[in-house]
Amino acid sequence: MNKILKGMRVVEGSAFVAVPLAGMTLAQMGAEVIRFDRLEGGLDYGRWPLAPDGQSLFWAGLNKGKKSVAVNMRSREGRELISRIITAPGPDAGMFLTNLRVRGWMDYATLSKKRKDLVMVSLLGDREGRPQVDYTVNPAIGVPHMTGPEGHADPVASALPAWDLIAGNLAVSSLLAAERHRLRHGAGQEVVLTLKDVAAATMAHLGLVGDVHVNDNERAKSGNALYGAYGQDFVCACGGRVMVIGLTQRQWEGLVKATGTGDQMKLLAKRHNVDMSDEGVRWTLRHEITAILAPWFAERRIEDFAGDFNAMGLTWSVFRSTREAVREDPDFSEANPMFSMIEQPGIGRFPVPGHPAAFGSHGRVRPAPAPALGANTEEVLGDVARLSDTEISRLFDDGIVASPDHRKKSAA
Repeated sequence: MNKILKGMRVVEGSAFVAVPLAGMTLAQMGAEVIRFDRLEGGLDYGRWPLAPDGQSLFWAGLNKGKKSVAVNMRSREGRELISRIITAPGPDAGMFLTNLRVRGWMDYATLSKKRKDLVMVSLLGDREGRPQVDYTVNPAIGVPHMTGPEGHADPVASALPAWDLIAGNLAVSSLLAAERHRLRHGAGQEVVLTLKDVAAATMAHLGLVGDVHVNDNERAKSGNALYGAYGQDFVCACGGRVMVIGLTQRQWEGLVKATGTGDQMKLLAKRHNVDMSDEGVRWTLRHEITAILAPWFAERRIEDFAGDFNAMGLTWSVFRSTREAVREDPDFSEANPMFSMIEQPGIGRFPVPGHPAAFGSHGRVRPAPAPALGANTEEVLGDVARLSDTEISRLFDDGIVASPDHRKKSAA
């Protein structure tokens, strides 16, 4: 976390991954990010993974450093409050992130009537306005047919919501670009992204769309091999598995040197009359290269060669489960300046990351935990919506808004 965006206020109404990630990213750069949810919590409030007490680690992870307002969004007064918070005055306010498509009161046409310079970033499913998530977009664009073991007939989905993650960061950059335009020209605007467009654009950027148009062959599954060059996983004598990469010439030469297989690689190149410095050749001959390297790894434990590989600057890694990675890799601990041990109320103490970027002008600040649902309701109603204490008390009494403190007072 840092304070490079200190003074900026962004309101967020969201669910799933992309927009919560965008809001959290802005919060970790110092923006005041106000998230509003239903009184009972939003769609993600109980999403897995869960802590032993049933609280959502997913929700806590994607809402770090934000302020939380709990509002009865079914009521007219609740909707008016949300609109008032989104369009509150101030040169660094009037910015809204959402993937909740609600026409008639939470759409740009309606909100911009209350604040003409409103900047609103909306994430949709696809261009037709249909709902989409990563797990529906990915099959639609063909990635699962490229994923999985070589020769495996069925498509293999990914556990990582890549398009959500890319879309979240595009939402951040889009909002900052629109805010810069507003600073220079005084005009607001709505920026619309769709999850499927993000995926389609990324596929095209990587050459995969062009590949379909200019080549006849369908890209097949290749297991853990690095497509288009050389990279492969190997099982070692200790039972552990490693991934080694020979993408660049330096990486390839280092791998060959470390394994002492130079003569065999020369014979392989001579037999096929090819130049092994060509990464495409290494891809084409990957099975024969792997047959040469596999015995070397099978005869050695990871600890036997790890030091030499690191000293030579090879590009390689050990396969770990997430539990093993968190326990063994110092990059998931306070040894990494990005992480701090934080007490997440109701869940416990564990390492929490701040923003991954280190800004030269702003030092790192310890990341803030996610708020309890409605923890900042009273503060936001007073400071942002500018309601009096009497008005705020009535809203609590009428069940239009809620907060943990007010629930405790009511119970007493």
